[in-house]
Amino acid sequence: MKRIISKAACLIVLTVLGGCAQLSYYAQAMQGQMSLLSSARPIEEWLSDPKTSDELKVRLTRAKEIRAFAAHDLGLPNNGSYKTYADLKQPYVMWNVIATPELSMKPLQWCFPVAGCVDYRGYYRKDDAKRFADELKSQSKDVMVSGVPAYSTLGWFNDPVLSTFIKLPEAEVARMVFHELAHQVAYAPGDSAFNEAFATAVEEIGVARWINSHGDAPMRERYRLYQQRKQDFVDLLTRYRRKLIENFESNVSEHEKRERKASLFEALREEYEAMKAERWSGYAGYDRWFTEPMSNAHFALISTYQDLVPAFQALYQASGSLPAFYRQVRALAKMEKPKRRLALEATLAPKHQVISLQEKRTVAAQ
Repeated sequence: MKRIISKAACLIVLTVLGGCAQLSYYAQAMQGQMSLLSSARPIEEWLSDPKTSDELKVRLTRAKEIRAFAAHDLGLPNNGSYKTYADLKQPYVMWNVIATPELSMKPLQWCFPVAGCVDYRGYYRKDDAKRFADELKSQSKDVMVSGVPAYSTLGWFNDPVLSTFIKLPEAEVARMVFHELAHQVAYAPGDSAFNEAFATAVEEIGVARWINSHGDAPMRERYRLYQQRKQDFVDLLTRYRRKLIENFESNVSEHEKRERKASLFEALREEYEAMKAERWSGYAGYDRWFTEPMSNAHFALISTYQDLVPAFQALYQASGSLPAFYRQVRALAKMEKPKRRLALEATLAPKHQVISLQEKRTVAAQ
């Protein structure tokens, strides 16, 4: 508890440095984080509690094994993170607000102490997120509110396993734990594309190893289907993101750009429904993406999570081991952003070259 309080004190100092205008936002963030930590108990306590359901005990036992695997087989931080469990009694731990201008794919950014500038703003209560989203909509921004099942505090706190993701298939629980722990290995403030692509690469490496050592045929097939559908969906969004960028950069009136934008949104929805029926046998796992009115903000983070993944995969292959890979990534994180991007691009063969930030930005996810 003393450690938590000391870290909270540090964050309060950072809040003051952030300026009074941000005080209410930082207050909800502090309150939300403290509430989360106070509800977390060691997994061992949950397992020994007779009130814990048998199903939850099975899932928590597996989460313990995943956590041990992350430390011993993947070399991820062996600290207090993901060794406790919190039942939040809500579908998400927080809600991110993502926004863009009406005729642009460039996400708005918000800057914070420690984390730097990021392409979203997180709230622990959905109502707070929606209020901020409505404020941005009143300024003619395209906005999306997205639920978040897990996040990383970058090692500032011991992040718990959460009820918001413990009921997912085993490989997906592993994926989330590996991804969030990767943020504690290396983090470049203000470079979301670097941070998220690195964590995505680590999760893919980690889940492949987990399934190889702990999986059975049904798990492999479930994860194969998950990966196939995810790739299909990312490819679909990437194609339409390109079309929208081309529309916004075209030499037509703003009125015509808006009409084309609406037509592209409708075409995307139709193609998605056809893909569900023809390729996925009716699988509806991505329907939640369409629950809010379509906007540019829906596409804003596609490149953030995907564009640099091939570069990290190539760097891992060249490194020869995970420890060497992590060392190189930590060195990259210390570079200035332009040099870091050039160094990552240099890891790829020309035919897979990631398009630089000065050029048009989208590549197909690999």
